[in-house]
Amino acid sequence: MHGDATGWLADLESRARAVLPAPVLRYVSEGARDEVTLAEATAAWREVRLLPRVLRDVREVRLGGALLGSPTRSPLGVAPMTLQRAAHARGEVAMAEAAAVAGVPMVLSSNAGSTFADVGATGATWWLQLYMTPEREVAARLLDEAVRHGAAAVVLTVDTPVVGTRHAAPDEERVWDVADPAWVGANLPESGREPDPAGRAKAMDLAPADLGWLRERSGVPLVVKGVLRGDDAADAVQAGADGVWVSNHGGRQLDQAQATARCVGRVREAVGDRATVLVDGGVRSGLHAAVGLALGADAVLLGRPLFMALAAEGPDGVRRALGLLHDELEEAMRLAGCPDVAALRGVVDSGATGPR
Repeated sequence: MHGDATGWLADLESRARAVLPAPVLRYVSEGARDEVTLAEATAAWREVRLLPRVLRDVREVRLGGALLGSPTRSPLGVAPMTLQRAAHARGEVAMAEAAAVAGVPMVLSSNAGSTFADVGATGATWWLQLYMTPEREVAARLLDEAVRHGAAAVVLTVDTPVVGTRHAAPDEERVWDVADPAWVGANLPESGREPDPAGRAKAMDLAPADLGWLRERSGVPLVVKGVLRGDDAADAVQAGADGVWVSNHGGRQLDQAQATARCVGRVREAVGDRATVLVDGGVRSGLHAAVGLALGADAVLLGRPLFMALAAEGPDGVRRALGLLHDELEEAMRLAGCPDVAALRGVVDSGATGPR
């Protein structure tokens, strides 16, 4: 498979505009408040400079391995996204099928429009994204059901005690005013199926003790998503997390939060080899993924570009997007003199990674 992922993914967005209802497109694309963090995400990856190795045998380059105990073909993955059934009639099931073919994990939003059973039936490796509720047992029951249907890990989102403000023109329709109820909430209890995430209560008292409790309750690896600080990452691992996910929620929560490209290195430094490190945010090419891995991530996950691929071309579009990213990453590894993902560590010019 050959081609340029960056150009093709950019073209997908314009094609998706012809398919998606305007409120859905706006909801998926928007950031918090003045969208400062949203605007900086991709540029931050471009700021990083690499110091490639030479005189290395790169005839064979190995992208595959294991992530949280599951085999992977690439150190890539699908980030959690709601409203996928607005992009494609089969929504998360179609996305999971594409992820299964690509050999990468998919993280299923707790507000998905497809059931755990249907996603599990695709054979994909999938993890549940979970918001903690004020009454812990409500979230725990959702987790129990996900694990029963094959969730291989749980991803606890910790950067959303409340939903960040996103500005809209007064005359714009809100997505939740036009959304089909079938697009969301397929796994939530009837009493909790308020479609708008802002209308569902979230715990504002999350603490390290919650991590150990969730890990013990689920029996599967636990990832803490929404970490930008090294000290928070270390605390999460100390409390029982198997992984930390460097994320600013796609620029949708606290505006003017730092770009993830500038945070992943400090998180890796804080946790060492004691935990899996994931990163997302503004990744638009295999080269960006290579930078994320070089900075210390074990895997790089994408959201919006794959949503647009699903809208424009269905599961075939997602497969093509993941294939292009895989091929670009493989090329970058060869050019950097890295025969496997682990060898990418250390090819970053530490004096040119932006402020840390």
